[in-house]
Amino acid sequence: MSLSLAKEVLQTEADGILAMIDRLDHNFEQAISLIMACPTRVIITGIGKSGIIGQKIAATLNSTGTSSFFLHPVEAMHGDLGIVSTDDVILAISNSGETPELNMLLPNFKRRGNQLIAMTGNSNSTLARTADAVLDVSVKREACPLGLAPTASTTATLAMGDALAVVLLNLKQFKESDFLRNHPGGTLGDRLKVKVEEVMLTGNKVPTVGPNTSFPEALTELNEKNIGAVLIVSEQKNILGILTDGDIRRLVVKSSGIFTKTVKEVMTVSPKTIYADLLAADALSIMQRHEVTVLAVVNHEQQLIGILHLHDLLGKGEFRVLI
Repeated sequence: MSLSLAKEVLQTEADGILAMIDRLDHNFEQAISLIMACPTRVIITGIGKSGIIGQKIAATLNSTGTSSFFLHPVEAMHGDLGIVSTDDVILAISNSGETPELNMLLPNFKRRGNQLIAMTGNSNSTLARTADAVLDVSVKREACPLGLAPTASTTATLAMGDALAVVLLNLKQFKESDFLRNHPGGTLGDRLKVKVEEVMLTGNKVPTVGPNTSFPEALTELNEKNIGAVLIVSEQKNILGILTDGDIRRLVVKSSGIFTKTVKEVMTVSPKTIYADLLAADALSIMQRHEVTVLAVVNHEQQLIGILHLHDLLGKGEFRVLI
């Protein structure tokens, strides 16, 4: 029983979307033209379930290159209408087209000179008659067996919003690089999919000293490489220890005669390491778990081949992460 009803719901919603294909006409093209010509923003408004769908459409438009803002009709009537400029295009959503809170706003939009796109299931409604372009999102029936809860109608409206967003994306020649710039979280995700060896520092960029190096010499190496740590290595490139900025501050405060010591006397032994062929995501996990910002990168013979800083994982200046 449950499976059959679930399949019926999905079929009803799918039918609602498919039925819109044949109804697409010059109104859709007019809506696209209005938005393409808009020098400011698309203001999306609706209440109840239509408002929730409107918020999602606004989010999709923003992330795909069309500046948008969701305006709640009730808040608009109590002062938020002031955010609407005369150049904004309004996208009003109402299945019935007779939502009182929404229709009360229509004369205000018209007086301001705003172009209005209606997304409605009733092409003979007040909203539709007022609009400059009408997108028909009507469905034959709701998936709700009572015919009361907005189900197929909200799905159809959401799909129409996606159609608008994708067509606009194409016309604006919105590229993957533009999308990633609007999704730093997505950029981070892509960055963390690479291997450690692709983002680590190597060669003379790696701050290293021998175990008998004096403390002042180690400070010089740390300052020159400017990574926040210096690694202490043996002649065979095995890692013996590490000195970080934090270690040095604590040593200067607590230890007398620190500047006469060698690094092997003050280093932290057994620093955290990672293999070069592991993912950057693995490195970030180790850093978070152990509350460190630097990892020594080793080969499978435990020899030093590089160093990895949190900034190299996240991109300098692009992210701020508290560890």
